[in-house]
Amino acid sequence: MINSLTARIFAIFWFTLALVLMLVLMVPKLDSRQITPLLDSEQRQGLMIEQHVEAELAGDPANDLMWWRRLFRAIDKWAPPGQRLLLVTSEGRVIGAQRNEMQIVRNFIGQSDNSDRPKKKKYGRVEMVGPFAVRDGEDNYQLYLIRPAGSAQSDFINLMFDRPLLLLIVTMLISAPLLLWLAWSLAKPARQLKNAADDVARGNLRQRPELESGPQEFLATGASFNQMVSALERMVTAQQRLISDISHELRTPLTRLQLATALLRRRHGEGKELQRIEMEAQRLDGMINDLLVLSRSQHKNELTREQLKANELWADVIDNAQFEAEQVGKTLEVTAPPGPWKLIGNPNALDSALENIVRNALRYSHHHIAVNFTADSDGITIMVDDDGPGVSEEDREQIFRPFYRTDEARDRESGGTGLGLAIVETAVQQHRGWVRAEDSPLGGLRLIIWLPLQQR
Repeated sequence: MINSLTARIFAIFWFTLALVLMLVLMVPKLDSRQITPLLDSEQRQGLMIEQHVEAELAGDPANDLMWWRRLFRAIDKWAPPGQRLLLVTSEGRVIGAQRNEMQIVRNFIGQSDNSDRPKKKKYGRVEMVGPFAVRDGEDNYQLYLIRPAGSAQSDFINLMFDRPLLLLIVTMLISAPLLLWLAWSLAKPARQLKNAADDVARGNLRQRPELESGPQEFLATGASFNQMVSALERMVTAQQRLISDISHELRTPLTRLQLATALLRRRHGEGKELQRIEMEAQRLDGMINDLLVLSRSQHKNELTREQLKANELWADVIDNAQFEAEQVGKTLEVTAPPGPWKLIGNPNALDSALENIVRNALRYSHHHIAVNFTADSDGITIMVDDDGPGVSEEDREQIFRPFYRTDEARDRESGGTGLGLAIVETAVQQHRGWVRAEDSPLGGLRLIIWLPLQQR
């Protein structure tokens, strides 16, 4: 077994090429219409007929006016049953042939005219044999035999042998399934590697022992791939542990800060400085929570998924958002509510994704927010518009990065942590969807989420 992919492809290429060339060059020689030497039994039969014809002519006196009748009588008398004899004179005249046979007779005479080496050749349903030398006094004739062919080739096979290009095409068609199977077997390790890479892209950091098989090149690639997955898994685990440790260490002084703030308020009463300290502590607490959510969602290999209906999934998110909008004097309008569209996903992650973009719109809008749900045969599209200040075109792709801020003052006033849209993008990508930002007809920002529907 050839283990090298390069050697295997090279061997398959030359084997196929040699096979095609051999078939094209050798198969025509299998044509039963090819001229071939006589068998010993056929040779003896021909010599016996030759002797009988010579004896018949010797016993029949010659007549200058009716010479050809003597020849007809001789060949008719000694022709084997179901067969016919022909005589060809030294001038090239053919005695005993029918008019429709003259073309094949002339063709055979041109190929076999040596009585020392008589041959035979098939022409469709008949076969010609000869020549045998017949002496008639001073005249010499060549004797040929026309007999039925044992088994005639089909017209299609004859057509193939007569047209090499057609033979080449038939050969290629016959070899195509073999070549397709060989190509499939060679490409199988590449497909496995591609599927494994797709799993890694979806966050499934699992080693694939089946990749370490097949040709040497793919075996080495599979081993390197599994090593890479192991390294990524160690890095992700170390990062999660680091974030968890940092969050834990930050919460301890944060709790002490909140406790000290409460003690100061009790001793000295309310003050602007205490309010600012408390606000920043709450903001830091929210940032730690968001950071932990983002870390877990980014590095969680597989979400628990179930069948969901869009209208039931997001009903509470919409109701809560409308209530919060009323409390701050803003209007949240659902221009097209979600329908009972079926999708497969994690309800917590999808709830969080919609809630974050709606809260983002509530935070930055002036007065009005619009939410629109549509669906087609492929998926669900959610558009959330606001009439806020919007985001410049060069910043639209960056706002999904963790901690990215287009305006520090705005984020300080709104209380944003810069992690909400990063959480949205992670959740949507885990469900094989996408999210992007555009200009809104309301004058602010439009955020669009697309999620695939459950395939029936």
